[in-house]
Amino acid sequence: MSTSTPASAPHSGAKLNGKVIAISIGAALGGFLFGFDSSVINGAVDSIQGEFELSEGFTGFVVASALLGCAVGAWFAGTLANKYGRIRVMVMSAIVFLISSVGSALCIGVWDLMAWRIIAGLAIGAASVIAPAYIAEVAPSAFRGRLGSLQQMAIVLGVFAALLSDQLLAESADGAANELWWGIEAWRWMFLVCVVPAVVYGAAALTLPESPRYLVSKHRIDEAAEVLRDFSGEDDVDHKIVEIRVSMGEDEHRSLGDLRGRAWGLKPIVWTGILLSVFQQFVGINVIFYYSTTLWQSVGFDESDAFLTSTITSVTNVVVTIVAIALVDKIGRRLLLLIGSAGMTVSLGVMAVAFSTASLDASGNASLEGAWATTALIGANAFVVFFGATWGPVVWVLLGEIFPNKIRASALAVAAAAQWMANWAITVTFPELASVSLVLAYGFYASMALISFFFVFYRVPETKGMELEEMSSDVAVKRGHFVHTAAGPAADEVG
Repeated sequence: MSTSTPASAPHSGAKLNGKVIAISIGAALGGFLFGFDSSVINGAVDSIQGEFELSEGFTGFVVASALLGCAVGAWFAGTLANKYGRIRVMVMSAIVFLISSVGSALCIGVWDLMAWRIIAGLAIGAASVIAPAYIAEVAPSAFRGRLGSLQQMAIVLGVFAALLSDQLLAESADGAANELWWGIEAWRWMFLVCVVPAVVYGAAALTLPESPRYLVSKHRIDEAAEVLRDFSGEDDVDHKIVEIRVSMGEDEHRSLGDLRGRAWGLKPIVWTGILLSVFQQFVGINVIFYYSTTLWQSVGFDESDAFLTSTITSVTNVVVTIVAIALVDKIGRRLLLLIGSAGMTVSLGVMAVAFSTASLDASGNASLEGAWATTALIGANAFVVFFGATWGPVVWVLLGEIFPNKIRASALAVAAAAQWMANWAITVTFPELASVSLVLAYGFYASMALISFFFVFYRVPETKGMELEEMSSDVAVKRGHFVHTAAGPAADEVG
């Protein structure tokens, strides 16, 4: 066997133009909703707990309730996108998110708050699937990594915007639990602000062209040719359409059943996507973004300083995502993931050691003093740097491109659903785990980061510069590389 790029067809002469950048940004706004909704509850956690007199464990469940909806929304997004198109699913997501934001702000009890948060999750889960799939399907292969990374950039900008708006609203009311305007508490305004990105996303989605791969699957060839020519910059549009038609096969009725394989019921490449998603969450990144304000208060910061520290962490995440965008198409996906896994292992280990020195008060709250508080802060921000420059954006890039055309939307939906379930598991267990031992919590996340290193080394393919249609060629995945075989199984059948 020789390691080389499959030669199913010559690479296109696609170019990067302003139009494809613009539509990629428009699609990535779904990531902004994702990030904004994920972190907007950060500033409201303590107020919600006090308002409804919740225990620590139930508070974690309330915070994580939206993630259950996200998993369901992601699971069905692929089927909906295959049937109705990528753009219609984006618009539906924006509408549902807008309605749920108003409902969350006006909730009268914890149970209807959870219901509205789950409904919001349906929209966010669907948007999280559609954005990377759409961007991968319109982007030229040479620039797909950078354009795909816009999803993560939008997510971290959404996180930053949510934390900043939370801080401004809380400071304006002199506390998130206090009334702000029209007799409505600041924490409720935090949810009402979500209406703004929902409207922007919906309006942007209405201006986007449909995915050329979807159009080809529906035999709308002239429309697909126009998108490929005007937006993706394809020189030989006819040849590209032939490639797409061959890679997608003749069956236009696609479903989750297409993912079936011999490896525990699913194709091995689907398992690769699922495990990428799970490891991305099991390193504990969303503990930082969901609970950072509460976390930093527990180690000596007052509410205002804790908000500010969370916002600074979010800004750091934005900056390092720019680094990822600059590197992903140059050094490749695998190397970035390996660097990230190693860096996260060390930084999370440092946090575990720092919290091993914490003292507990009568209520069981941990506190750090002196150099250890600074060490924990450095460790947390180093963790954000390594995650934000590697696993944050690169996983979304890979999920958008590693699956063959025939199963892309459905496989990405399953992988994203797994990601949301992993996110939910980490989020809902952190309060109880932290009440037992923060050392145990961060030690677990560090061990997941270490295991992810070996998973990437042995199981994740390098896709830099490959056309999406090559993902369906007769190639095998071995030690993370696409490898030619004389008559081997297709990429979606190998492990």
